[in-house]
Amino acid sequence: MQRHVALIGAGPWGRNLARNLHRLGALAVVCDPDAETLARCLEGLDGVDAAASVEDAIGRQDVSAVAIAAPAALHHALSKQALEAGKDVFVEKPLCLNVQEGEALGALADRESRVLMVGHLLRYHPHVCQLLELVAQGELGRLHYITSNRLNLGRIRSEENALWSFAPHDLSVILALAGFRLPETVRCEGESYLTPGVCDTTLTSLRFSEGLRAHVHVSWLNPFKEQKLTVVGSNGMAVFDDTQPWATKLVVFRDYLRWQDGRPVPTRATGTPIVVPEAEPLLEECRHFLECCEARRSPRTDAAEGLRVLQVLSAAQASLEGHGEAVSPLRSPEPVAPYFVHPTAVVDAGADVGTGTKVWHFSHVSAGARLGPQCNLGQNVFIADGVTMGRNVKVQNNVSIYAGATIEDDVFLGPSCVLTNVSNPRSQVLRHALYEPTVIRRGASIGANATIVCGVTIGRYAFVAAGAVVTREVPDYGLVVGNPGRVVGWMSRHGHRLQVSDDGAAVCPESGYRYECEGTGRAATLRCLDLSEDDPLPASLARGERAYRSFKA
Repeated sequence: MQRHVALIGAGPWGRNLARNLHRLGALAVVCDPDAETLARCLEGLDGVDAAASVEDAIGRQDVSAVAIAAPAALHHALSKQALEAGKDVFVEKPLCLNVQEGEALGALADRESRVLMVGHLLRYHPHVCQLLELVAQGELGRLHYITSNRLNLGRIRSEENALWSFAPHDLSVILALAGFRLPETVRCEGESYLTPGVCDTTLTSLRFSEGLRAHVHVSWLNPFKEQKLTVVGSNGMAVFDDTQPWATKLVVFRDYLRWQDGRPVPTRATGTPIVVPEAEPLLEECRHFLECCEARRSPRTDAAEGLRVLQVLSAAQASLEGHGEAVSPLRSPEPVAPYFVHPTAVVDAGADVGTGTKVWHFSHVSAGARLGPQCNLGQNVFIADGVTMGRNVKVQNNVSIYAGATIEDDVFLGPSCVLTNVSNPRSQVLRHALYEPTVIRRGASIGANATIVCGVTIGRYAFVAAGAVVTREVPDYGLVVGNPGRVVGWMSRHGHRLQVSDDGAAVCPESGYRYECEGTGRAATLRCLDLSEDDPLPASLARGERAYRSFKA
């Protein structure tokens, strides 16, 4: 098979996709913004290229299909970009984050005559395929109820809740078992324990017509792993337990009760395992996508199927936010932007604004700007075309960010700080093509009224004091003061000046994290021994309030 697939996203799941697409001889190129992540993904993938940007990957002449394993907030934009470029698209679950965007993607794929497939992996699991066939043949009789538990103590997300992270696969299977129809009502309740506003556990109830009910329980706060789907019908029950060995993953219980004197009596019979040929579900899913692209046919989990799952997810989220009130996925809600814009602010058409971002009074976000999720723009903030901003960036009042600036995750920009993009500006001389890039790395803080001269990089968790003028590179954790700015010490990730001992050791007084300084003068570097610069803070410390009050006391 000719290599013709571009993979966007080389994280943990992207690596799984890369392995299987490469195994099928289809993977041509991989793209990821993080060089280390990209390099790790390409290990052992002989003949697969690396792409510096999404545009380079999608724009290659030898690429006719794109697989997307990026964060869910990017699914719509990346899928749209690939479809408009004339490529077939495989996008990991969910299809996108709101129903209107999902409908638009399906319509676009139809107009362009492109394959659009959603990665609902369980639909390609051989045991689930067999379960669906048993139900379709009436082996279990009339379905009564379905329960699904997807529980774990695994990777805890902060960008999406457990419902959106875990439930799409199960909902896809439940809708297929229910005859590809939507439930009449959806109820969902959950709770956030680790990260405010991000539910760690949810319980979703679906009520279908003709008495069929389904429940989906998902959580990443569970002491053991459970991935179990139970289907109960009038003539039998089936249990799919993905944690069991292959030969016993699917067990059918027939004649589970008998009637005696007009009353039902349970029959505790041993179930019958249903054995199917062993195959890796993800490999089967990738193979199905490639076959659909070649044959120009609609995939099993096409845009319409992805949209049904998205409708149920959206209804569940609405119910979750409504304290468990019943919501109908059959009625499309009015389009609601997943971010907040104050009535006095302006967000130009074409701007990409992340979920949960807030744009306050008299601010302006230009077309072409890309803002990540959970950002906060204060009053009178200007974001120019071409600016890229990560997640959880806080921009205080009266800040302008011009073309050429890249602001990574968790950056703080203080009131009235200044970012430039030309080092020698003249009103009479046009230098639009000579903008000098400025990069502010993850977790850095820029104080009030500070000035960042263009062409420099501010290192991770660096701290630029109020009023400082930065004219040269700032190392990770560097503390900069004065005009011109100079590095006078080091700051911890929690924003405390570190006292470095003669042997280079330092400890943050609030968190207790240990740091180590190496080298002297401008060559000096600092690193945290307890966390890498890319690790998020533990949720208990990220919240910080209790620890900070204790520290101040």
